[in-house]
Amino acid sequence: MPVGLIDDLKGKAQGLIQGNEEAIKNGIEKAGNFVDEKTGGKYAGHVDKVQNAASDFVAKNDGQPGQAPVTDEPKQP
Repeated sequence: MPVGLIDDLKGKAQGLIQGNEEAIKNGIEKAGNFVDEKTGGKYAGHVDKVQNAASDFVAKNDGQPGQAPVTDEPKQP
């Protein structure tokens, strides 16, 4: 995936998060539980990692205007 596309998707996600943080986190939890139920918990460790990463993204990106997007790259001094 081109970096520009990833940045664009992150920006759009940040805008959608604003004011919906708890609902999104609840949806993430329910989706993970659904996957665990359907797979018999076979991938529970992987599902938990994805749930945690998605919830962390929501917590860090509340969609406030003017907020710098979160990137995986460290800032240069």
